[in-house]
Amino acid sequence: MNSRLAVVKVLLQVTQQGRNLPDAIANYADKIEDHDRGLVQAMSYGVIRLYPRLEFIANQLISKPLKAKDSDVLLLILSGLYQLIEMRIPDHAAVSETVKVTKALKKPWAKNLVNAILRNYQRQIPAINNKIEKNAEAKFAHPFWWIKLIKDNWAENERWQTILEANNQNPPMTLRLNTKNISRDDYLNLLTENEINAFAGKHSPDAICLEKPVQVNALPLFKEGKVSVQDEAAQLAAILLAPQKGERILDACAAPGGKTIHLLEREKDINLLALDIEESRLKKVQENLDRTHLDAQLLAANAFNPDDWWDKQLFDRILLDAPCSASGVIRRHPDIKLLRHETDIPQLIQDQAQILNALWPLLKSGGMLLYATCSVLAEENTLQIQNFLQSHADAVLQPINSDWGHQQAAGKQILPGENGMDGFFYALMQKQ
Repeated sequence: MNSRLAVVKVLLQVTQQGRNLPDAIANYADKIEDHDRGLVQAMSYGVIRLYPRLEFIANQLISKPLKAKDSDVLLLILSGLYQLIEMRIPDHAAVSETVKVTKALKKPWAKNLVNAILRNYQRQIPAINNKIEKNAEAKFAHPFWWIKLIKDNWAENERWQTILEANNQNPPMTLRLNTKNISRDDYLNLLTENEINAFAGKHSPDAICLEKPVQVNALPLFKEGKVSVQDEAAQLAAILLAPQKGERILDACAAPGGKTIHLLEREKDINLLALDIEESRLKKVQENLDRTHLDAQLLAANAFNPDDWWDKQLFDRILLDAPCSASGVIRRHPDIKLLRHETDIPQLIQDQAQILNALWPLLKSGGMLLYATCSVLAEENTLQIQNFLQSHADAVLQPINSDWGHQQAAGKQILPGENGMDGFFYALMQKQ
């Protein structure tokens, strides 16, 4: 399949069927040439990342709105605009190759339309850029409700703009090294020998940041399970929970298993139960366990209802990586801009409270619960924890003494892009 046609097909699945980007791309992986996969991924992610801006530009240039059945033509136009604006493809090639796809779509009538719109954009760049500056959705490349929500949460010092801008950047590729097997300095030297430029992470002793992303199979010791891909902010979970030898630990909402593996890498002699509501998602956890040669008990069950799965043996520590808006990882998952809806947020807040309340009785006296989200919204984070503390007299908030994040009324917040990290929130509580 032509790479640009594949991009349109991927975009259709995301925008029309609500499928996430990785799954949509995977559907076409075996239909495109190996050398085209990088282009398909870069264009698909890029168009979705800047979708509100590209759609705004297209609307300035399309004199008559396209019919719903021609949404593929609109997506083709957006992909052409993305190539002209963001990619190093020569303009003439971007236009001609995009126009050719109208034939593959069996819509030859659109050939002149697509060509005219892309050519008109090139002629009107200054005027269109002026219009973008005056339209919030286009300027920040986020739906308006997202802009308002983040602005309401981070109006102080105009941090909301910094968050929105960070969401539109390509995320770095960060590795998590099992330092029980190889030192960070030795692995950095190994990367240098393989002509991969990298540097040590600032906040996790196990983190290594690559200057440019590479295929995982190009990473030394990846197949042997000694290194994994995980954002540095996410690595802080296992460090904060600090598993100790012989402890019984629950990793609730565990899939895809990055934090599960990290807990075991830091202390393999623990009794770890990794829980997730979807059995299909636990397959990824098992794959990660197999690759890293580690063991945990996996269970497909609902954290809301411990009576259905809990064996009445208390846990020493619990990691609750709660379901959330994912507002802190939009740069890594740009489809969140389109797939998440404003009406989802209240339900997520309710779910978080319900899981917290359900899991707290499973914790030993003196035990620790780490609440984590990849959100930047106070209602999911510090306000959620404050409400929990008010209703649980036996819960004591523990200080997080770190040089990362912003101290909140309860817990600490990392914002997207700070020291290269994703947006994460952490609150650590001990049971009296």
